[in-house]
Amino acid sequence: MRNLKTNNEVMRNLMCAACIMLFTALQAQDVRLSKENRKQFVGTWSLVAVENTNADGSKTLPYGENPLGLLVFTDAGEYAIQILKAVRPKVAAGDKNKATPDENAALVQGNNSHFGTYTVHPEKHTVTFNVLHAFYPNWEGKAQVRSYKLENNMLSYVVTNTTNGGAVTATVVWKKK
Repeated sequence: MRNLKTNNEVMRNLMCAACIMLFTALQAQDVRLSKENRKQFVGTWSLVAVENTNADGSKTLPYGENPLGLLVFTDAGEYAIQILKAVRPKVAAGDKNKATPDENAALVQGNNSHFGTYTVHPEKHTVTFNVLHAFYPNWEGKAQVRSYKLENNMLSYVVTNTTNGGAVTATVVWKKK
């Protein structure tokens, strides 16, 4: 009886090991596919536009008509994004720690930045930003999945979980340098 129980435990452990090896092999295959397709993303990109669409269908430009920004995708699967309003008020005191409440509000609303790792899923036309750290801390530790279109060195993607919350979506357009 003891021998039968031991054999069942061995068999269960072997099955668990086989499942783990299969899962690992599938994960490695997914990473290989992502790396091949990642090459079209790797490099630096300049921000062209950010357009928000509100729940009522109206559109706004949260970073102005000529926003500034830089997006970097590395071959190692890391990314960094910085988006700024082109025109932001200077801090009168010359010290960000002494900015007025209005100056601080303008600085916060005129900035969006985050970094972490990314994965491209060309079959789904999605790029996933795994946010490590962000100016907007609600995004930290979260995966931001965005549908994308990539043509003629122009990348556009849709943000469904914006820093504006609610039913606001954003279309962000980048041009490869």
